[in-house]
Amino acid sequence: MSELADILLTLGLWSSVLRIATPLIFGTLGALLCERAGVLNLGIEGIMTFGAMIGWLTVYQGGDLWLGMLAAAVSGAAFGLLHAGMTVSLGLSQHVTGLGITLFASSFSYYLFRLAVEVQGTPPTVEPFRPVAIPLLSELPVLGPTLFTQTTPTYLAIGAALGLGYLMARTPLGLAVRMTGENPHAAEAQGLNPIRLRYGAIMAGSALMAMGGAFLTLAAFNSFFPTMVQGRGWVCIALVVFSTWVPLRALLGALLFALFDAYQLRLQTVFGKAVPYQLFLMMPYVLSIVALVVMSRRARVPQALMKPYRRGER
Repeated sequence: MSELADILLTLGLWSSVLRIATPLIFGTLGALLCERAGVLNLGIEGIMTFGAMIGWLTVYQGGDLWLGMLAAAVSGAAFGLLHAGMTVSLGLSQHVTGLGITLFASSFSYYLFRLAVEVQGTPPTVEPFRPVAIPLLSELPVLGPTLFTQTTPTYLAIGAALGLGYLMARTPLGLAVRMTGENPHAAEAQGLNPIRLRYGAIMAGSALMAMGGAFLTLAAFNSFFPTMVQGRGWVCIALVVFSTWVPLRALLGALLFALFDAYQLRLQTVFGKAVPYQLFLMMPYVLSIVALVVMSRRARVPQALMKPYRRGER
């Protein structure tokens, strides 16, 4: 038991928690923004996969790392525009449209990757983001090496969570988005344009999702393979409910899931073959389901979520 507790005290564990959490933070914030405006975006898994591919491909073709992140964000916004066109303008099923985008984006990613890169025994690589030590803060005992020696996209993800939290709670734009997700007809009565707000929220949210995917190929790893997202998009959808649609809670939820994941990896080395490794792989998801059940009991869903809006109707 002492060995299990010692794992929680290692700096390497907590440093890896932030790395594992980064794509989840981007994806959860993106899904949260879409749902706050009243639209469920189940295309997140495919959007993250496409963002991972196009970000990596941009750098592989000679672009800068930040240009790769930008390319991923633009591609995510394009898929968001497609999703918004079908769900907001045409009023199609948000479930079916989102799943269709996931299937299309995932398959299209692999297709473009194979067009651009020859089949090789080992996938080609790029030079990824390197950890950046923040002056003075990185020298703090314990916290410094853990929190302040991460890659720049990790700092960006944390900043995005803080910024979105402030935007949604303290600004007129955030209030307009929340009103659109609660009662778009009331927003229309206040002179707002719910259709435009939903389009903007879906495109911005989808851009964040794609940046989460790009982090995987440009920081966590240095190559692309089609299955690398590995269900993170669906975890993000669950984390939105866990967070009760609050950005700062979404940040905490992503960190909690990442802690479970990082911890199970180290448990595998402790127990070796005495316990099937599949049990450890299940642990983050089982614990997340338990946490989700507990939190969802008091979660207040945006009232207009998944409800089509048509101007002038009541």
